[in-house]
Amino acid sequence: MPAMRYRNSAIVILAAMALLACPAQAFAGYGPGGSTNGDPNTNTSGGSDGKGDISATAGVVYDLSKNGSGATTGAVTPTTTWTPPACYYAPKFSPGALEAYLTPIWEADSTGYEWDATQRDRYVNGKPYKDFNKDKAGKGYWWDSYVTKGREGDPGALDCTKPIFWVDTGDNPPADIPQAVTPEILSQLAYNEIRVPSTKVTLAPADKTKVNLPTWAWLDGAEFKPVSVTASVPVLGISATTTATPYSLKIDPGTSDAVTYPASGVCEFRNGSIGEAYAKGKAGETPPCGVKYLRSSGTGSYPLKATITWKISWTGTGGTGGNLDDGTFGATQDVIVQEIQSVNR
Repeated sequence: MPAMRYRNSAIVILAAMALLACPAQAFAGYGPGGSTNGDPNTNTSGGSDGKGDISATAGVVYDLSKNGSGATTGAVTPTTTWTPPACYYAPKFSPGALEAYLTPIWEADSTGYEWDATQRDRYVNGKPYKDFNKDKAGKGYWWDSYVTKGREGDPGALDCTKPIFWVDTGDNPPADIPQAVTPEILSQLAYNEIRVPSTKVTLAPADKTKVNLPTWAWLDGAEFKPVSVTASVPVLGISATTTATPYSLKIDPGTSDAVTYPASGVCEFRNGSIGEAYAKGKAGETPPCGVKYLRSSGTGSYPLKATITWKISWTGTGGTGGNLDDGTFGATQDVIVQEIQSVNR
């Protein structure tokens, strides 16, 4: 099916360039921090044509203004096999935009006469659409498939094979298209954009610790606070905000010759922070979060791994909402453990 492969690849390349005409009351734009599906750093925009219609960026728009930021942030990994949808359907073209997109493909004669003729019948000759539905300009949208960022090579990205279809404003997409965008799908796409800070913990002693000496571990509570991403389809007036909230820290000492505090190695968030900063005079106390190494690391070090679990929830248009799978993000740091030196007199 070379013609179909050409059509799908061309749609992916040009998707971000398509503009939609839509009723003004259906548009809900974002200011700084918003982005398009194709470029997470592009702000949204819209403009009126003087007739009550405005144009807006097609597809899904992301507001990243409350997301984690900085060089040490990363994406969370679901704790199960769950993944966001590899592909989905959303508005992409106005009648004029679809004509401008398809006509050069047909005229290039690279997709074959039969396929081009079938396409002209479908979108121009009334089988079932006539003249790209220009008589419905401003009264609906041409929907097409999108591939979720990061899933381009996933076999599931090829599951959205429905040809471009029309949906009148206010109508639901056809019932036989389960991947049609909804607030719930938007929440999953927003999950894919969540970024959280690195989990390097502060240790005391800081540089080197000793065998059988409890080492305190804690995180800066100011860095670990809820983050969120909002995904929306402005021309449909639907949106969902997905929020990741830090829940617990798991410490893996990097060796079996160690004990953790607590014994499970899982330190929960309390009062906005994990663990407790070491203070002078606490050397004889058991840390609420930490590790005690039972053997020296010799001439090397132990790879202590700290992993944060984030609870993920969402709220969407129409009172929708719920929980998504927990996500984790971890980092490894080297810990040097030395024997305690004794002095014989």
